Formats: sequence, C-alpha cells, structure tokens
Amino acid sequence: MTNPINIFDVSGRAMAAQLTRLNTTASNMANARSVARTENEAFRALKPVFRTHVESSDFATVDVERIVQSDTQPKKRHDPNNPMADPDGFVWEAGVDEATEMIEMIEAARQYQNNVQVLQTAKSLILETIRMGK
Repeated sequence: MTNPINIFDVSGRAMAAQLTRLNTTASNMANARSVARTENEAFRALKPVFRTHVESSDFATVDVERIVQSDTQPKKRHDPNNPMADPDGFVWEAGVDEATEMIEMIEAARQYQNNVQVLQTAKSLILETIRMGK
C-alpha cells in the first residue's frame, strides 16, 4: 500500500516545481545579454517541462520531468569592436526574450507564494483542530 498523499506533499511538490522554474528563469536573465562567436555557441533560454504526478484518484500534483532549451533563436549583431566578433565583425546574442523571462519570473514567484499560503492555512487549521480537541 502506498503512503497517502497529503496537502503538505501537494504544496511541497508545487513549490519545488516553481523553484526550478525560478532558477531557470534567473539563469536565462543572467545570460540574456551574453554573446558568442557562433550561433551554435550562443546561449538559449532554458525551460522546465512539468508532468502531472498522480498517486491516487483523489490527488494530483506536479513533477519536473526535464529542462529543455527554448526554440528562441540567437540574434546576429554587427559589433566589430567586440573581442568575440567573427572575422566579419558579427557576434551572436543569446536567444533570450527578457520581457518574457520577467513575466515568467513574476508568475512563478506568485505561484510559489500561493503555495506558501496554502501551507500556512493548512497549518493553522490543524492547530485549531488540535486546540478544539483539548
């Protein structure tokens, strides 16, 4: 028999998933203005892929299945004074859309905070139930 899943498991898994999302977004933002010598060397944004985790018919939560590179293409820019420039004076900027990453960061932070609130509410209800039983 498997252990029953509870609200703390559900929120904990959701918080772990959102933390992974925040970490990948932070990595994307840190590399947003980086440049490379070739298109293949240029940084591409990272995105977590989530998978529904079902332990019983009553509860489902989330797991991070893997982290993939986004299909946002690097941009070729003429910058002949850059030490990374190719012989024609071009560099490749990271394939990161900073506006999209900021939205992603705000959304992940809010969802993380929502799960913190769920845990605080569950804790309060449990403590109140214990007080009522005394």
